[in-house]
Amino acid sequence: MPLTVAFQMDHIARINIRGDSTFALMLEAARRGHVLFHYTPERLSLRDGRVEARIETVAVRDVPGDHFTLGEPVLTDLSTLDVIQLRQDPPFDMGYITTTHLLDRIHPKTLVVNDPAHVRNAPEKVFVTEFPDLMPPTLVSRDPAEIRAFRKEFGDIIIKPLYGNGGAGVFRLAGHDENLASLLEIFETAYRNQPYMVQRYLPEVRQGDKRVILVDGVAAGAINRVPAEGEARSNMHVGGRPEPVELTKRDREICERIGPTLRERGLIFVGIDVIGDYLTEINVTSPTGIREVKRFGGPDIAAMIWDAIEGRRAR
Repeated sequence: MPLTVAFQMDHIARINIRGDSTFALMLEAARRGHVLFHYTPERLSLRDGRVEARIETVAVRDVPGDHFTLGEPVLTDLSTLDVIQLRQDPPFDMGYITTTHLLDRIHPKTLVVNDPAHVRNAPEKVFVTEFPDLMPPTLVSRDPAEIRAFRKEFGDIIIKPLYGNGGAGVFRLAGHDENLASLLEIFETAYRNQPYMVQRYLPEVRQGDKRVILVDGVAAGAINRVPAEGEARSNMHVGGRPEPVELTKRDREICERIGPTLRERGLIFVGIDVIGDYLTEINVTSPTGIREVKRFGGPDIAAMIWDAIEGRRAR
């Protein structure tokens, strides 16, 4: 039967449909006959125990420059819907966390994907630390003495804000680079009261930072992101080049290890980052990559995600 589905997302007018995973999910939902609604996070309200938002019907088309039509906003009790897709992009700040608290009030009667409580408890660079044996040497701290000691031990390091996203604020300090003290001063101002993640630099990143997508805890497909020349970051919006890639035995080992935890926590759509043999992040807030996987001849992961959602609703 058709489902009523609302997408809590950054405004649809601002997305790049060529690479946007939320848009791929919307296209597949429409193909299946589900009734789609759209709203942005600031429209969420809690009134007398009801979680409400001014939502609008949305029709989607895979046509750049003419990809959507919105209806008139209507104040709606979100508990009357079947599914809410929690898809706004980070930063993972107090605004983001507050939306998860509100959506907690209606989940699982209204199925929220991903489970808002476990999204709240699993920010990308923190959740991954539950699997330290799968990771490169890693420090989470804002103590300059600890960071300097880590740098002295491993020499070549990556440092990044713990709650950053999209490659923003990611720095490599190689060898005898003398900028660590200055960088920590900048971080202290820019990311006040937030720890940083520091990791041993993995030279394998020159061959790519692999995004592996899991659906309900099972590996579904992958895309490789190769950094541009002279760039330590592989994110595509800073010049990383996407290319097709096969899952290796090690990739599957990592997925099999973390998969049961993802399923138990209601994390249906997850993207992990793998460099060489190491897991570096587990992305649960607004994972991306499904359009690139399909473009390179991989599976239709949007369809797999909706199969999983419909299966959960049926149960």
